[in-house]
Amino acid sequence: MAALLLIRGGDFLSVFDQPQRDAIAMLFLNLHHQVDLAFNMLGGLWFIPFGLLVYRSRFLPRLLGVWLLLACIGYESISVAGFLFPAYADTVSRLAGPALTAEVAIMLWLTIRGVNEKTAMREPLPAAQPD
Repeated sequence: MAALLLIRGGDFLSVFDQPQRDAIAMLFLNLHHQVDLAFNMLGGLWFIPFGLLVYRSRFLPRLLGVWLLLACIGYESISVAGFLFPAYADTVSRLAGPALTAEVAIMLWLTIRGVNEKTAMREPLPAAQPD
């Protein structure tokens, strides 16, 4: 939004000439990209517990759990490459792309196939005994 406000201009921006406004808008766009990378790094960590829960569950395929864990690795590698190796960020993003489709795969699995009721109705695993 900040970049759009600068580009569109207004009376309050009259103290800046056009090259200065363009430079500040570019700064805001670059800052937006850095925030996206940080969001991917933190948001990608969510796939660790989600993938482990799916993997350990008895009513969803373990392949989906492994795929979700690979999605975590994909998001983290995209973020690290974006921060530390920006020249390779596009390559890493292309390589990690198939792993990132795990989100869509789990949504489609739950929507279309659903939960396997036979295994979901089994008795739960015994709880660990305290020492």
